[in-house]
Amino acid sequence: MALVHLNFSSKYLSGATDVNVILPDLARGTEPAEFYGSGKKYPVLWLLHGTFGDYTDWVRKTNVELYAAEKNLIVVMPSAHNSDYANWPDFGTGYNAFDYLTEELMPLIYGWFPASRKREDNFIAGLSMGGRGAVMYAWAHPEKFAAVYSMSCVPQDMRPAAADALSDIPSKNAWAALDRARNKNRLRNTRGLDGYLAAPQNTWDKTAEVAAGADYPKTYFICGSADTVMYEHFKKFRDYAAQLGLEAVFTEVEGYGHEWRFWEKCVQEAINIFLPEDGTAGNAF
Repeated sequence: MALVHLNFSSKYLSGATDVNVILPDLARGTEPAEFYGSGKKYPVLWLLHGTFGDYTDWVRKTNVELYAAEKNLIVVMPSAHNSDYANWPDFGTGYNAFDYLTEELMPLIYGWFPASRKREDNFIAGLSMGGRGAVMYAWAHPEKFAAVYSMSCVPQDMRPAAADALSDIPSKNAWAALDRARNKNRLRNTRGLDGYLAAPQNTWDKTAEVAAGADYPKTYFICGSADTVMYEHFKKFRDYAAQLGLEAVFTEVEGYGHEWRFWEKCVQEAINIFLPEDGTAGNAF
């Protein structure tokens, strides 16, 4: 495979940003002119990092390049800082991560690389915050993606979280404190709870619309049973989705936490589901 690092000035992020792109490589015995001039278009996986991560995470911490090579799959890995893949118009000169992916990065990839624009050839996945973003994009732009695979993250109801964000009761642990501070900033960014509930980030309420819709991407959620960050949210959302009749696949894997050993297996599983060789779906676990 070929690994391309892009650094360019983004209109929507108001400054320079980085992207890693995995591209199908020249097979041995194939003439370069024939391969590079074929005009062939390849399927694309838009792969999102989690909190504290960046565009290098997936390449440094998993074998995603190997798995992509086996399928002749393009993988696009952008940076989004800790933005939740949401628009933050009041940050600096503006940091509109939600608009960036669909309105800037996707046209760039389709225009500069041999990437298929067809919905059936485009997939989106991510871990933790990236899983949140993947679901948000797939459900906000169902015409762009055939499937979405969310690792260690599910939609969450902001209503009780908003009440907790304003509470003076000490947080139970470091993760709870981080979540509270983050929720407080989310609410500030959207001018309060009503603004958040009307924003694309509110995938909890969007679930009812998706459950009633006929043409949303195939949706997959996966979580480790030892994930102290997300497992309780996973179970709660799984029950809520069942009540609404959401057609989604929920996979619970014993023994794994919020960790890269889990996401290494997840990304292999996701690629095998998106592009099965023999009609089977997945074999990583």
